[in-house]
Amino acid sequence: MARRIFSDPDLHGDVPDRVRPRLGEWGPALVPTTRRKSRQRVLVVVGFTVATVVIVVVWWLFYWMMTGKGALI
Repeated sequence: MARRIFSDPDLHGDVPDRVRPRLGEWGPALVPTTRRKSRQRVLVVVGFTVATVVIVVVWWLFYWMMTGKGALI
C-alpha cells in the first residue's frame, strides 16, 4: 500500500447511505437552499464593497491629516 500525503476527504468510505448521519431519504438534509446561497453571494459582494470603501476613506483621512490639511485648530 502506497503512503498518501493527503487523507481521503470522504469520511464515510463504503458505508451505506442509511447509516450516514443526517442524510434524508432524498439526500442531505442540511444543504443550503438556492435562495440562501443567492443571499450569501449578495452579502459577500456588499461586505467586500463596504470594506473597500471603509479602507479608502480611512486612508484618505490619514493622508489628509498627515499633509496638514486636516488640522482642527
